[in-house]
Amino acid sequence: MNDTPRRGPVARFFVGLWDTMNFTRRLIFNLVFFGLLFVLLIAMLAAGQTRPLLDDTTLVIAPEATLVEQYSSDPASRALSRTLGEKNAEVQLRDVLRALDSAKDDKRINRVVLRLDQLQGSGLASMREVAAAIARVRAAGKQVVAFSESMDQKQYLLAAQANEVYLDPMGGLLLEGLGRYRMYYREALQDKLGVDVHLFKVGEYKSAAEPYVLDAASPEAKEADLFWMSDVWQRYLADIAKARKLDAAKIATDIDQMPAQVQAAQGDLAKYALQQKLVDGLKTREQVDDLLTERGVADDDAEGGFRQISLDGYLAHLDRATLPAAADRRPQVAVVVAEGEISGGEQPPGTVGGVSTAALLREARDDENVKALVLRVDSPGGEVFASEQIRREIVALKAAGKPVVVSMGDLAASGGYWISMNADRIYADPSTITGSIGIFGMIPTVPRTLEKIGVHTDGVGTTRFAGAFDITRPLAPEVGQVIQSVIDKGYRDFTGRVATARKRSVEQIDEVARGRVWSGAQAKERGLVDDFGGLQTAVDDAAKRAKLADGDYALRYVEKSASPFERWFASFAESRIGAAWLRNDSDLARSLLAKAMPQAVADLRFLQSSVRPTQGVPVKSLAYCFCGF
Repeated sequence: MNDTPRRGPVARFFVGLWDTMNFTRRLIFNLVFFGLLFVLLIAMLAAGQTRPLLDDTTLVIAPEATLVEQYSSDPASRALSRTLGEKNAEVQLRDVLRALDSAKDDKRINRVVLRLDQLQGSGLASMREVAAAIARVRAAGKQVVAFSESMDQKQYLLAAQANEVYLDPMGGLLLEGLGRYRMYYREALQDKLGVDVHLFKVGEYKSAAEPYVLDAASPEAKEADLFWMSDVWQRYLADIAKARKLDAAKIATDIDQMPAQVQAAQGDLAKYALQQKLVDGLKTREQVDDLLTERGVADDDAEGGFRQISLDGYLAHLDRATLPAAADRRPQVAVVVAEGEISGGEQPPGTVGGVSTAALLREARDDENVKALVLRVDSPGGEVFASEQIRREIVALKAAGKPVVVSMGDLAASGGYWISMNADRIYADPSTITGSIGIFGMIPTVPRTLEKIGVHTDGVGTTRFAGAFDITRPLAPEVGQVIQSVIDKGYRDFTGRVATARKRSVEQIDEVARGRVWSGAQAKERGLVDDFGGLQTAVDDAAKRAKLADGDYALRYVEKSASPFERWFASFAESRIGAAWLRNDSDLARSLLAKAMPQAVADLRFLQSSVRPTQGVPVKSLAYCFCGF
């Protein structure tokens, strides 16, 4: 007879403890599992709950965001930020244009309201694209009303396109002109800190690194900057004058006489703007809301009291009415966005990576559904090798029989031009900043800095050049000769490639290169740009080159794909139920905020990374332009 031995009291205690822990573990796991399943089911149901877009609706465009070509954060983070009411977000230029062009023909939208106080960033080229879209809405017979409590001159370029422009009586609006001023660090670096910055460049107009070796801008830099800025400014004045039916010369004269005129208005900037006919009236936001309620349909539940839809809400309606890209079997015109500084390797959206951007172009080349490509460039340039990696992919696309058209945004200079030059056609806005065909390299040396704290460098090497590029040692003239030779070679590569791509001689390219910056209009005169036009013009051209009829192709942005969780969470957060769960006073929201969502680590500043040595190369060749304003 085999009797099971009885456990002692100590053993029974630990066995019971283990059973309790095991039961608790299974219980918690099941609660979490079914809880997540419940949330998922609610999200799936909520995603389909949408309010219909009614007739006589006002589209309100009031982005509290920076206008960008491409988001720099993932979809889940953006959705959570919007739900929690966080500011300083981003709005894509393509989305603003899409909303305006759709509203133009949408019979349910009776007017567009612009509130642009919090729209930040961007240059005048992309602002002019938005301004043109607003003008198209107005030309279609839709009323456009702009209201601002205070706005700068870039925001005013958009507001000026409206039928009516209202400013708060306590607000302000000043047109002051374009200025570009930079800080210069030579004295601080060299005299105060003992850091000797050695600059090697080709092109007397290549001024990107001047602040590190000079105390003020060089005459060449001032000459070049004033030349292109004056062209852009005159175009801005002409745009304002045309929209407001004013005289451009008088606007310029009024700016020169601003002190006396503001004094005559007793320092009242709103009254001054009204006197200059820049605005149509002075009204508070409540007064403008009352006006819109009278003209539209009253809605007590809506902010302002009139039937309206926000930019995000309208885009959501448009997205739901659009066939998903995966289900659209039509031939495609692909768009790859190259926005930000050009750096080596994999880079997140908002910057351009030699490896990551080239991979997107390769994806478009390998996709048999993609028949043509548009490269949208908004970049000041950066590393030469990374720029060359991207350019090679453009050449490979063309070799594969796929036309490539470049659409320049606000800025496509230096390395930004490098990646553009081999396109079948280059489009730019007349106010685009481009050119800056030049190369430079920088090496700081710090022996004098170390001496200030009593540190010295010494040792031996097997050759006269061993350790010659050590920044703790003085830079020998012979080493400087090696570096300058590398930079000279980079300039020859740049101008030679441009000459081949643009079918001109190297001498002709050198005349318009040497690091000089041009406006889009000036670049077209000099053969660096083919024609004027925005993104849609470039898309139309690419489709035509691929022999795709209008309406017979789909437009697809080739970007890093969102993960399934990011797509699901974005959909959930943007639903009404999801928004209620994640609102600011929600316990769940607080718990999510306590654990920061994954974010890309902030990139090192460009100039810090530019002096980082590259294996086998004495200096990193840079094609970069500090030419924004």
